[in-house]
Amino acid sequence: MAAGIAITSEEGQLYNARITWLLVFSCAIASTGGLIFGYDIGTSGGVTSMDHFLKKFFPDVYKKMKEDSMTSNYCKFDSQLLTSFTSSLYIAGLVASLCASPVTRAFGRKSSILLAGASFLAGSAIGGAAYNVFMLILARVLLGVGIGFANQSVPMYLSEMAPPKSRGAFGIGFDLCIAIGVLLANLVNYGAEKVKGAWGWRISLALAGAPASFLILGALFLPETPNSLIEHDKNHEKAKRLLQQVRGVDDVQIELDDLIRASNVSKITKHPFKHIIKRKYRPQLVMSIAIPFFQQITGINVITFYAPILFRTIGLGESASLMSAVVTGAVVSTTIFFTLLIADKVGRRVLFMVGGAVMLVCQFLIGGIMAIKLGDHGRLSNSYGILVLILVCTYVAGFGLSWGPLGWLVPSEISPLEIRSAALSIRVAVDFLLLFLVAQAFLAMLCHFKAGIFFFFGGWVALMTAFVYLLLPETKNVPLERMDRIWREHWFWRRFVLDDDEDSLGTKAEAA
Repeated sequence: MAAGIAITSEEGQLYNARITWLLVFSCAIASTGGLIFGYDIGTSGGVTSMDHFLKKFFPDVYKKMKEDSMTSNYCKFDSQLLTSFTSSLYIAGLVASLCASPVTRAFGRKSSILLAGASFLAGSAIGGAAYNVFMLILARVLLGVGIGFANQSVPMYLSEMAPPKSRGAFGIGFDLCIAIGVLLANLVNYGAEKVKGAWGWRISLALAGAPASFLILGALFLPETPNSLIEHDKNHEKAKRLLQQVRGVDDVQIELDDLIRASNVSKITKHPFKHIIKRKYRPQLVMSIAIPFFQQITGINVITFYAPILFRTIGLGESASLMSAVVTGAVVSTTIFFTLLIADKVGRRVLFMVGGAVMLVCQFLIGGIMAIKLGDHGRLSNSYGILVLILVCTYVAGFGLSWGPLGWLVPSEISPLEIRSAALSIRVAVDFLLLFLVAQAFLAMLCHFKAGIFFFFGGWVALMTAFVYLLLPETKNVPLERMDRIWREHWFWRRFVLDDDEDSLGTKAEAA
């Protein structure tokens, strides 16, 4: 099994790099692209549990929740119209993420980030002013376009700006901002629910414009990545000066040479989506599909999308449910920050293993308690309700330690420049497809599976932990442009990756 290795240049030296203020500023601003995604995730579940919102747009759900005592606890929110409100964003995000690849490749990472903020801002304005379901879904589509572009371009920006030894910390900044966005949305929802009249849900939806505005203003001051400058500007001196400023050292020639070589190969590759299906890119293609698939099938969206609904299912009131979602949001944010500090020390694989084990145990315990103690028409006692909340917090802590941040970090760092934009677009498209399917199906699954839904997701957690153990090599401290070595040394993937002679012949043939 391939382990973490320190990749050196031909001259036997590591890249020269220090942590500079320009690097911190750039990555911090770019990471706020995660705020818009996180805020939307938190808002969606919050407003769909608010009485005024349900009464105005989904009266059948409101009536069933309030008046139908014969309906199962697990089925009171089962409405395809309600799930369409949530899931319409993810279809838009799926399409946008595929469009984002050529835009990011042609115009740079900064342009895609600005476009993401502008689209999300427009969606938040329409959502806050909505007076019918059509306006709500139009707003969700615009929000989805913004998130699709942000989720494709921001992880790429962070991975290209960060030095190899701290790429994990800076890359996880994106997922930390997603978690903070969820937490902020939960806090807003909790406060908005207490607003008298029907304005509470409007406040929650409209305030999505705040992180979008911050992202737009911040992105105006972002430098392009050295990779993007080399890709679009033949003046390598400009890229060298930026690299010196970002790295805080004068001697950056070794890294610059690697970037130039990667750019030359990238320019030969006119159609990255066609190239990524080639045999030598099989590891990157599989990981770009499998990692987001597994990230979404962990069951985390049982918590993030519908946490307030879940807590109302087990018998908590509207206000208590929203506050419980705040608690889980605070736990996952804290855990992701801890992961940011240790990811470059302990490595990705160890965190995947530990986090997966924690999530698996919690899923089965929650499912068992709900199956035995809740039932279709019962109510959990206070002690069991608190126990479920503790288990949910432990579960999201396991996610924050592993599949949350690493599910974004690893795909952003494993692909060479010539297919990087395509690989990340595929990663985001798969993510949105699964988000759509989970959002569309979860309430129906909750109704039909009942407590068994936790065992369903728990089985997937066991499978994906085994997948990581067997097939994912360690990537910590490996420079982006030398990442191909981890696949050549892996017991399984080396059979797909061409050796140096075959790779060289293939490149020359393409150039001819």
